Amino acid sequence: MRSLFCAPLLLGLAVLVPLPYLDAGEFKLEPGFSLLFNGKNLDGWQTKGKKESLDGKTEAFKGRIKVEKGSILIDYTMKGDSYIETTKQFAKDVTIRFDFKAGAACNNDFFLRGTKFDVVLKGLKNVKEGEWSAMEISVKGDTVVHKINGDTVRTSKTKTESSSFMIRAEFGVIEVKNIRFQE
Repeated sequence: MRSLFCAPLLLGLAVLVPLPYLDAGEFKLEPGFSLLFNGKNLDGWQTKGKKESLDGKTEAFKGRIKVEKGSILIDYTMKGDSYIETTKQFAKDVTIRFDFKAGAACNNDFFLRGTKFDVVLKGLKNVKEGEWSAMEISVKGDTVVHKINGDTVRTSKTKTESSSFMIRAEFGVIEVKNIRFQE
């Protein structure tokens, strides 16, 4: 009789006490890769030009670029052409991977080794507004390959022997997270 009484009580407590769980979409760093963005602040990043350190900060250019919910967010309500770049320079073969979510009227850019890649919704057939996509930029020798969701979308030649990885806030909204590299 006691076991019949205790079973519903224990079941009720189990519902009230949350158990730890792992979100199926949680990011896991691949072996051999290192983070370029920690998801909390802009440590390891600086402004372009004056090279103002952004270590410990969660925004740049008066909020035009900010860290929010684990992502770097370009705030479209604020105007201005603004750039942030890694303090780390890439001179060897390198692969940089990250996830991005483009908003309406997105036209923002990524730069590596003298090449520029525009994220413009109209020009990218496998990118949908408001959905996360995976980008990979690989440099081998003097060739740069840009892939989105596993598909090669552009191949070009490097224009410099070394550079930082740079994000340009130009137009519209974009969120970027899980930025990592492997040399």
